[in-house]
Amino acid sequence: MSETDRSRATGGDSGTGLPQRRTGHAFAHTPLRSDGRPPQTPRGARQPDPGGRPGTIPPVPGRPAILSATAALSALCAVLFALITWQVRVSGPLLTPDHALSRALVRTVPDAVTERLADLGNVPVAVPVLVLAMLYAARRGRARAALTAGLAMALVPALIVPLKEWTARPGPLEPWAAGYFPSGHTATALTAYTAAALLVAPYTRRPWPAALAALLTALTAAGLVLRGFHWPLDVLASLLLCTPLLLAVRRAAARPVRAERHPAGRPAAAGQPPK
Repeated sequence: MSETDRSRATGGDSGTGLPQRRTGHAFAHTPLRSDGRPPQTPRGARQPDPGGRPGTIPPVPGRPAILSATAALSALCAVLFALITWQVRVSGPLLTPDHALSRALVRTVPDAVTERLADLGNVPVAVPVLVLAMLYAARRGRARAALTAGLAMALVPALIVPLKEWTARPGPLEPWAAGYFPSGHTATALTAYTAAALLVAPYTRRPWPAALAALLTALTAAGLVLRGFHWPLDVLASLLLCTPLLLAVRRAAARPVRAERHPAGRPAAAGQPPK
């Protein structure tokens, strides 16, 4: 018999191993389904795996991690605040170290200094700072973030006043009085200064707004405790109560500003004011 083309092509092979994969033929074409149509997700459109090979399943979209972290932090603050409030209501053992810390700190600094620090949490001092930041943010196109900050500030007295009346906790230097828990000055300072910093932060690349807000809040809290206007737990409870409000302001302030559009519906060109 005459030697065929196939036998001549393989006559020089001495091994009997498994056939080798050949590229450019059967393994290069797009796989077909049983009905002859291409698959719904072609290999070229799929995301590569860590090794760079195509054909892996596209990633499944999930909830952003920032939302989960915000919810977890808010829940933690709520649990800790509820624990402290319960201890204040029942005069629990947590008040013993609170009283001891207050006795060790009260009036260790001259009253003239601590009173000025405590005044940083007054409404006429802190709220105007927030109002200026709200006006600036609204002028720059962030009206929603400004309104969120204003709502957070309005919720502070709506939450603090009923809690003061419900707990009726006496003060460190005025045991005959009631209504010291939680600290309204601390809540006002934290909300006003921090919300103002969050509104201004998108327009500066430096961390000074957040640092200044933290410093003013810390000075207010220190003045209240050192002067004997509040127990340490009063201050801590206000910090925990207002943190979820500020997280909402932070989320609103982080949203990008929508690009302005011409009346025809086309976006305005860079550097060109809208008509």
